[in-house]
Amino acid sequence: MDETSLKSLLEHLPVSWWEADRELRVIDSGGGAFDDMMTAQRFLDTVRQELPEPAAAPETSHWQAQFDGRVFDVNWALGVPRQGRSRGLAVEVGTRAAGARRYDAFADLAPAAAFIRDADGRYLWANHAYAHLYGTTPEHIIGECVAHVDGPADAAQVLALDREVLARGKPVRHTLTYHRADGSSGQAAGHRFPVREAGQTCVAGIYVDISDYTRALRQRREAEESLHALRDHSGLACALISAGGRIQQASAAAAELLQTRLSDLVGRRAHTVLAPASELPGLRRGWHDLIARRSRRIQTSAMLLDSRGRQRRARLHLTTVGRSAARATSVWAVVTHQGLAHDAHPQLTASQVRILSLLAAGRSNAEIATSLHLSRQTVDYHLSRLRDLLDAPTRPALVARAYVLGILDPQTWPPRSATACHPHSAT
Repeated sequence: MDETSLKSLLEHLPVSWWEADRELRVIDSGGGAFDDMMTAQRFLDTVRQELPEPAAAPETSHWQAQFDGRVFDVNWALGVPRQGRSRGLAVEVGTRAAGARRYDAFADLAPAAAFIRDADGRYLWANHAYAHLYGTTPEHIIGECVAHVDGPADAAQVLALDREVLARGKPVRHTLTYHRADGSSGQAAGHRFPVREAGQTCVAGIYVDISDYTRALRQRREAEESLHALRDHSGLACALISAGGRIQQASAAAAELLQTRLSDLVGRRAHTVLAPASELPGLRRGWHDLIARRSRRIQTSAMLLDSRGRQRRARLHLTTVGRSAARATSVWAVVTHQGLAHDAHPQLTASQVRILSLLAAGRSNAEIATSLHLSRQTVDYHLSRLRDLLDAPTRPALVARAYVLGILDPQTWPPRSATACHPHSAT
C-alpha cells in the first residue's frame, strides 16, 4: 500500500499521526482522530508534558495519554532523526466516563472564564471564554506561563493570588482588574481554588467578566451625581414623586419654598403640600394620565401649602420617568413660576376673578359692568370687597396683588385667571 492510500485509510480511523520539527511544532498531521492541525498541536503539547526531555529519552517511547476526555496509545520517536524532524502516532483506545466527557464539554463552552494552572504559573487548561478575554484561543494559552499571557503587573498579581490559594488550601472569592490584549482594562469576579491535576496540586479559577456591568454602574453613578448637582445648584424647586404619590427626592429650593427641612420633605405624601383649590380635580386627572402614559408631560397650576400654613400659587411642569415600563414609575415636578406666600383667604368667586382680569386689562368700572352684564353698583361692591380680601388700597395695588398672589396668569394677555387654564399635555 503506497503512502497516499495509507493516509486515505487513516482519515477514516480513530488515529492521529504527526510530524514535528526540532521545537516540537507540528508541521504536518492527519488521521480521523482530530479535525485539524491545531488540535494535533494541542494534543502534542499535552502529552509532551508527561515525558522526559527528548535528548534524554530513548529513541521510541510508548505510553497511554488522556486528552479531551479520550484515551490514546501513543508511539512517538523522540530522537531527532535526519532533517531534524520527529514522527508520532496516537490510536484512540477508549474514553473517560460519560459524565466526565459531558463535564469537559460543559466547562470548555461555558460562558464563565475558567482555567487550571500549576504551581509554577503554567496553564494546563483554559476554556474558550477565558481565552476570549485575551483575544485569543485556548490553544495559544495552554502550555504558556502567566508572564507570557498577562503583562508584568497583572502576572505578579495573578501569581500572588495563586500562592495564597495553594498556601491556604481553600477557595478564595474576589474581584480583580486585568488588561486585555488591546491594552484596555477589564474587571472579573469569581472563585479561585486548589485542585488535583496530573498528580499535583494546582490552582483552578472560574470568573465572570463584569467589565460592562461595572462600566454601566459607573456611568449611572456619574449621571446621578450630575443630576443631583443640577438639581441642587440650579435654584429650581423640584421633586421626584413616585407613581403612588410619595416624594422620593427633592431639591433644597423645594424645601425652602415649603418652609421645611429637606429630610422632612422626602418621604411625605405629595398631596400634603397642596392647598385646597379649584384646580385640584384637573390636576388629579392630569396625574393619572401621566402614570398611565396617556401623557408624557403636563403644565399646570397648583396652590402650594407650606409648613406655616401659608399658601402660594405655583406653575408646575410634570414629566414622567421610566419610559420602558407600561406605567410611569415616577414623575419629576418642577416649579417654574411662583406667587407670593400669603395667609389663606376666602376662595374668590368666578365673577370676582373675571372682574380682576378686566381691571388688569385697563377697563373702567362702567366697562366692566357692561361686559359682565352687571350693574355699576354691583361692580363697585365687588371691587371694594376684593380690596379688603387682598389687602390692596387702590386699583393698581389690587391688580398687582392679583398677579403676585397667582390669581392672574402672568404669562398671558389679555389677563386671565391662573386657574382657568386647564393642564395641557405633550405626548
